[in-house]
Amino acid sequence: MLNRTLSAEGFEVETAADGGGALVAVERSVPEVIVLDVGLPGLDGLAVCRRLRAKGVSTPIIMLTARDAVPDRVAGLESGADDYLVKPFATEELVARVRALTRRGHADSGDLAVGRLTLRTEARIAVRDGRRIELTERESALLELLMRHARQVVSREDAIDALWDGAATANLVDRYIGRLREKLSRPDIIRTVRGVGFMLDV
Repeated sequence: MLNRTLSAEGFEVETAADGGGALVAVERSVPEVIVLDVGLPGLDGLAVCRRLRAKGVSTPIIMLTARDAVPDRVAGLESGADDYLVKPFATEELVARVRALTRRGHADSGDLAVGRLTLRTEARIAVRDGRRIELTERESALLELLMRHARQVVSREDAIDALWDGAATANLVDRYIGRLREKLSRPDIIRTVRGVGFMLDV
């Protein structure tokens, strides 16, 4: 029903039947707005939202749920959602909220910039001191994670959760950090915090 409604309003819609499918769909092509049902099979909407935010996905998310208690709303927003709509709702209200989040997404879109380092996330290109650096998808995602937490320590565990869904080793993170250091060249702006992780220090 929502697919038909939003399509009729001019939106290009892709649907996912469960939480795992939602994560795969977003990884394949990041949408402008995500409409996320809390009651998804498998991974529920709250878990999906948390994983997307951990991966650095900043796309606006509107959460749909039948739970209207204040703690439920708080849980939805604390998971990283931008808006929260309780069922049953008028489709006109959903359409209005999706349009509002779309406008906000356009306003917030753009390159990431920290100091003299810029990352064009969609193109996976970094620019440092005017030098253009092409990155692989994982290198770009790791650099984005570091840039979004600039001057904060990003642990190996956080990187593994965000980039590999927990299915990687600490050594793999170290190898990708090494690749980034090599491509970004000197002076080194990725600092190792011994026993903890890494920090972008610019």
